Amino acid sequence: MKIALLGYGKMGHTIEKMALERNHEVVLKINDENLDELTEENISKADVAIEFTNPDSAVENILFCLQNNVPVVCGTTGWLSKQPLIEEKCKELNGAFLYASNYSVGVNIFFEVNKKLAALMNAHPAYNVTMEEIHHTHKKDAPSGTAITLAEQAIEALDKKNKWVNEQTKDANQLSIISKRTDEVPGTHSVKYSSSVDDIEIIHTAHNRDGFAEGAVLAAEFINGKKGIFSMKEVLGF
Repeated sequence: MKIALLGYGKMGHTIEKMALERNHEVVLKINDENLDELTEENISKADVAIEFTNPDSAVENILFCLQNNVPVVCGTTGWLSKQPLIEEKCKELNGAFLYASNYSVGVNIFFEVNKKLAALMNAHPAYNVTMEEIHHTHKKDAPSGTAITLAEQAIEALDKKNKWVNEQTKDANQLSIISKRTDEVPGTHSVKYSSSVDDIEIIHTAHNRDGFAEGAVLAAEFINGKKGIFSMKEVLGF
C-alpha cells in the first residue's frame, strides 16, 4: 500500500516507522516546510492518506484528498464542528473517510470499558463522575478529543449529566474535565466515580506514540479500496 503522510511531525515520523515495518511505502510526506508539494499529481500516487496536522489545516486537507479520490484517515482533533460538512462531501464524492479521536487499540478498548462502567453507574447516583487528561505541552486543543469522546459516552449513559465543561464544577448536571499539559507526556486519561464511601477509577496511560501510530496504519489498511464513512469500531470489529 502506498501512503501519503499529511503532517510529518513526531506522530508522522512514528506512523512512517510503523508503515515501513508493515511493508508499506510512504510516497508523500507533507509538513509546514513543503506545503507546495501537496498537489493533485503527488496525492494521486497514494492509495491512502493519513492526516495528522492541526485543527486549522485538517478540513482543507481532508477535502483535498476526497476531491482527488484518495481515502483519508484523520487523527487531528479540534475541528469537529466541520465534521458534518466532511461527511456530506464524502458521500457526495463517493469517497472514503475514517476519523477517530484516538487510534490506539488500547484506548478503543478503554472506550468500550468506559461505556460499560457508565451504564452500570447510572443506577448509583451517589457517585459523581469526573475526568482528567494529561498531554504534552505541544497539544493545542483542550480537552483532548479522547477526553471528549469519554465524556460524551458517559453523558449518554448517565441520566444526571447533560454536558461537559473543561473546568472544576459544582453543578451536579455537568461533567468536569480537567486538562493538564506536561512536557513529553504522550497521553493519560482517567475517569473517576467518587462517593462518600469509595472511588472507582479507570485509567489509560500511553507509554509512547507507537500505539496511536500502529492504529492509524491499521485504519489505513482497513479503508484502502473501500467507500464510505468509518470509525475504529469497524477496524477493530467492536
